Amino acid sequence: MLFEALNTARDLGRLHEIASVLLRHGLGDVVSRMGIASALERAGRAIHIVSGERTKHTTEERFRQALEDLGPTFVKIGQILATRSDLLPPSWTRELETLQEDAQEVPWTDVEAQLVEDLGGPVEEAFREVEREPLAAASIAQVHVARLFDGTEVVLKVRRPGIEDVVEADLRLLARLADTLERNVPELRRYRPKALARQMSHSLRRELDFACEARTAQRIADHLAELEGVVVPRIHERWTCRRLCVMDRLHGPSVGEWLREGEPDRGMASRIARLGADAVLRMVFVDGLYHADPHPGNVLVLGDTRVGLLDFGMVGHLSESRRLEFLELLMAIVEQRDEDMADILLLWSHDGDPDVAQLTHDCAAFAGRYEGVSLAKLDATALLTDISTLLRDNDLFLPQDVAMLLKVFVTLEGFGRQLDPQFVVSEQIEPFAREALRANRSPFRVMRRNVGEVARLLRTLPRDVRRLVQSARAGRFKLDIGLEDLERFGHQIDQSANRVTMGLVTAALIIGTSIALTVSGEPQLFGMPFFALLGFGSSVAMGLFLLWSIARSRRR
Repeated sequence: MLFEALNTARDLGRLHEIASVLLRHGLGDVVSRMGIASALERAGRAIHIVSGERTKHTTEERFRQALEDLGPTFVKIGQILATRSDLLPPSWTRELETLQEDAQEVPWTDVEAQLVEDLGGPVEEAFREVEREPLAAASIAQVHVARLFDGTEVVLKVRRPGIEDVVEADLRLLARLADTLERNVPELRRYRPKALARQMSHSLRRELDFACEARTAQRIADHLAELEGVVVPRIHERWTCRRLCVMDRLHGPSVGEWLREGEPDRGMASRIARLGADAVLRMVFVDGLYHADPHPGNVLVLGDTRVGLLDFGMVGHLSESRRLEFLELLMAIVEQRDEDMADILLLWSHDGDPDVAQLTHDCAAFAGRYEGVSLAKLDATALLTDISTLLRDNDLFLPQDVAMLLKVFVTLEGFGRQLDPQFVVSEQIEPFAREALRANRSPFRVMRRNVGEVARLLRTLPRDVRRLVQSARAGRFKLDIGLEDLERFGHQIDQSANRVTMGLVTAALIIGTSIALTVSGEPQLFGMPFFALLGFGSSVAMGLFLLWSIARSRRR
């Protein structure tokens, strides 16, 4: 039961708050299906499931509004779900993309107290001056402008005090709710709630660690050092830690602000679009570590020929093998190789159980829509949307790294077209893709990859065999066989056995006390033996409780 896992009053209070917000937005059916109402009832905090005020808003809109009301954790969860077009239909991902973080400023006194802890002394000893009014405020952090003693202007990205406790409580509940959904709601199992919950937890915890973000920014800066015109702010490691990131301040409007200022110079806008795309695609196809949220607010215009990249809290990692698989998929579509396309999709969805023949047929029909289209002329947004639909129709899903990559390409194309209506992201992808494929298909690279795999197998095989023999010798060798719903079935059997036992005991008490009522004895009540009357009343109460329990379980 969900309530059995709620081991702190804090989690229980947050669960009640979540249920209240969902009900307020007319999502009572979600509360019921998740088992939240049952858990709260067992804790003595019963809530009444009502239809709620649905108004004219769609279910997608009401769900998005509920996430915004629930705070930073759920906003981030919604943003991650917006990247999973392989699991959610376009109407849901489009709505979740509009999530807004409505964060109030944290008072300077609270920020200063945390800064003193992180800096190990007064703020004045580290910085010549710090602006108390924040430059920006978000759900997880807020930014203050400061100046070092050597005159360097920097920004302090400070984590909101107390936010980690809130996020951790929400993530505990998320893990338990995901487990409940996967076990008890069969139609939601294809969405793999537990795997999604793990992905969200990893992403959120990473965003809370500013030291990790700083290391990522430094790595990306090193990778892009040879690309002229792209600036990543320098990190000041001396003062950077988990709750504080100190970096150089970049002066310039974001692309979004620059576009809103007036009619931009089209030549300059086109250069910015291609420079930004080149930076992201180089990160993806050359380095495998990339900025996963390249929207117009995270790219600054620093002049006619330079752009600055900000906010490395959300990044993607793509292994060399995964990059090759993605490129092979693109080439299989362009070259009409439907069986190769099906093989890659099956490789990505290794724990599914699809109809392979139907999948291959669907891949052939899918590739046919792009017959005669070169890689440079592909409509990336339409292509990726069609791939997501194909996956959902065949009950397949994408690995988290590929799902994030597809979302980045869609974001990148939207970013480019805001600057230049003629921008086509596939034209930018094509040279990177061909160079990466050429390099990976070279005889030397293939031989090196195969030799590496064999060497890794030979290196680990003796250790694996030794561990297997040791486990068998110690009696720890186990063969796990997973049967769906076996635990739930066992629980139902246990409940039934308890009811049968209770019914037999109740029947025996009724018979025994009925006989005792015919025997005179002391003390008496209403002219009948008191203890016999007490036993008869208890047995009647037990029988009524048993009937109530059965009726209640049927209502569920």
